Amino acid sequence: MDYYNYIKALHLIFVITWFAGLFYIPRLFVYQIEAFHKPSPDKEILGKQLKIMAKRLWYIITWPSAILATIFAIWLLILVPSWLQQSWMHVKLIFVVLLILYHLKTQVYFTQLQNDVVKKTSGFMRLWNEGATFILFAVVFLVILRSAINWVFGVVGILILGILLMLGFKMYKRIREKKGE
Repeated sequence: MDYYNYIKALHLIFVITWFAGLFYIPRLFVYQIEAFHKPSPDKEILGKQLKIMAKRLWYIITWPSAILATIFAIWLLILVPSWLQQSWMHVKLIFVVLLILYHLKTQVYFTQLQNDVVKKTSGFMRLWNEGATFILFAVVFLVILRSAINWVFGVVGILILGILLMLGFKMYKRIREKKGE
């Protein structure tokens, strides 16, 4: 167990870089979608550069970080198997599964945009960008409050915050649309 803290530190480092990639890639998607609707030559110039940026971020930072964070997480669970018997860990693992599903769906959007297939709006991608944020908040509160009785209320609070932020996003979108008229 002398190396436990090293494994934990590496897990945390790769979780942070994984989230950094997940936070930034939808923002690049917003720019790609907006560039796609620009006139030539802006469309081609911006599109090409944004594809390169997205590809480097996705395959050099985000995917390797996801894989390494997962490897170190499994290693930690092997070192401390008693965590698997605790309810906070069960909930955390549900959020981890949601994060992996979010990552995989983001891969679908990445592949589409790399192939100049635009199926979503920039507004959708702005909202999609918040998905990883909610998962991060929930996981951090779970880990920090794991032994407290009120961690359940913290997670519920995060979900309510997410709903309120989405409603705020819709109101902001309506205001932008009215100003554009």
